[in-house]
Amino acid sequence: MQEYIQKLKDFNELVMFQHSIFSLPFIFIAMIVAADGWFGFILLILGTVAAVSARNFAMGVNRYADRDIDEKNPRTQGRPNVDGRLDGGSILIFIGVNALVFIAAAFMINSLAFWLSFPILAILASYSYFKRFSSLAHVVLGISLGLAPIAGVIAVAGEITPWSVILSLGVIFWVAGFDLLYSLQDMEFDKEQGLHSIPSKYGSDVTLKISAFFHMLTVLFWGLFIWCAHLGFFALLAVVVAAAMLAYEHYLVRLDFTKIDRAFFTVNGYLGIIFLFLITLDKVFS
Repeated sequence: MQEYIQKLKDFNELVMFQHSIFSLPFIFIAMIVAADGWFGFILLILGTVAAVSARNFAMGVNRYADRDIDEKNPRTQGRPNVDGRLDGGSILIFIGVNALVFIAAAFMINSLAFWLSFPILAILASYSYFKRFSSLAHVVLGISLGLAPIAGVIAVAGEITPWSVILSLGVIFWVAGFDLLYSLQDMEFDKEQGLHSIPSKYGSDVTLKISAFFHMLTVLFWGLFIWCAHLGFFALLAVVVAAAMLAYEHYLVRLDFTKIDRAFFTVNGYLGIIFLFLITLDKVFS
């Protein structure tokens, strides 16, 4: 029994399950707006299962594909995919199980969600290979998480609405922007290994500027989302708070690169939760 518990802990560490917090708030935001309020317990469960299994699939593919890279990087040498705790076969089974769970959840939601589940998995898997040939990997990661709001509105409405696309664009640039900051940690390693990233190609100063520009686009698109979805004061406040938190994130990173983890995990984690809370308030009091 203890062995199985340890395996679960190893898989949890492999995919950093707790970081599902980045994708969950925005799928729920889209569902709340599409339903004009509460969307029901069934969709809550199915939406959560779909989002978590999709992220587990993507992280599993990433860890499997990056085994050769992670074992050379001092920052990642202690990961379960490198230190022998999880072998390649176990990770492949984990990937396959989560893919099937995601497809099954999509099937139970509606037909459009089911048919789109296959290209979504392909997009999620592609991120892991982009850095081998393109510096656009940061944007591909953004697209991977940016699919969450569109998935949310499909779950509720069975269609893709204009405001959900705008919300997704904001998420794409939000994620790409903070991934640029996170990638600063591996700038020198990426150069040595011939891996493609904006920090390794253009340096830290340019990376900081591009990240700031991406986050300005994030605030712009989220503001357009509020307008297009006809939301009110609390939703507008969500955008203002998000802008302040993103500014603080950049302040932390520019102040000291050792604070990148704090900026990446803590600030962005709270941003999604606060955004969801304020959108919920907006629907409650509208």
